Amino acid sequence: MPKDRLLPYMDAFARVLVREWRARTPDVVHSHYWMSGLASLGAAREVGLPLLHTFHALGTVKRRHQRDADTSPPERIGCETEVGLGCDRVVATCRDEVAELVRMGVPADRIGVVPCGVDTERFTPVGPRWARGPYRHRLVQLGRLVPRKGAAVSVAALALLPGTELLVAGGPPAERLDDDPEVRRLRAVARDAGVADRVRFLGGVDAERVPALLRSADVVLCPADYEPFGIVPLEAMACGRPVVASAVGGQLDTVADPATGRLVPPGDPEALAAAVASLLADPAGREACGVAGRRRVLARYGWARVAAATEAAYCEVLDSEPAVTRTG
Repeated sequence: MPKDRLLPYMDAFARVLVREWRARTPDVVHSHYWMSGLASLGAAREVGLPLLHTFHALGTVKRRHQRDADTSPPERIGCETEVGLGCDRVVATCRDEVAELVRMGVPADRIGVVPCGVDTERFTPVGPRWARGPYRHRLVQLGRLVPRKGAAVSVAALALLPGTELLVAGGPPAERLDDDPEVRRLRAVARDAGVADRVRFLGGVDAERVPALLRSADVVLCPADYEPFGIVPLEAMACGRPVVASAVGGQLDTVADPATGRLVPPGDPEALAAAVASLLADPAGREACGVAGRRRVLARYGWARVAAATEAAYCEVLDSEPAVTRTG
């Protein structure tokens, strides 16, 4: 069932949670995404449990950017406001989300930031790399193959970057790419831009092959129209790769311009191409960005640090002391 049709079942979900939590009572509840938050809010109130909530994405942002293409139920924003006001603490993933929540009326002192994290033992600068093709430079874009991720911007920018190939990873398996409407649209964009021979659509890539793909890139592109957090910049930085990302959402926190890459306006192929070109022309600068990116991820976004920050948020609600002290 499509996720946007699940809302009518949240009351039933809440009743199941009440039954489960009365039989085996947790110390704290942490719900994720807005509909689970709605179910958890009702159940936590009935059982008398503290509730923390992480939205991951907000309906106000989605509607602002997608407008008529937004398929969310019309009740979404009101429900999100109810969850934000009703839970004990909102665990936001970036500063941009905090500002959005405050505009929705959620008190700032009820919001804390705990970013998403990355497995720094799997995503490393050292390890296998995908074989390189005949082109001097390689760009990689990785993520869901939906228009808001900005692959069309990357394809258009490629026309201004001679001697460079673009690998786009995401979407259905490679054998089903021809049937995917977004792939067909992007192939048409590539043909119109005169770069069809320099764009490769890989389809969905198995998780274990992603680090090697990222390591093979000179620059990793993250040009989304909006991005509630964005894991790919962290994965790329953990692999020692410079990132060029749109200056939106969580990417404003994760990508340090110019230390670990570049931030550019969303939807601007010329700006994207100019930022990429400056990095491609400077091998030493790319190397420095990669080193700084890896260092930034280790300092801020490793799983142990994120786990400790999450536990600290639980303890604030429970008014107790955290057991986890290791944050390295």
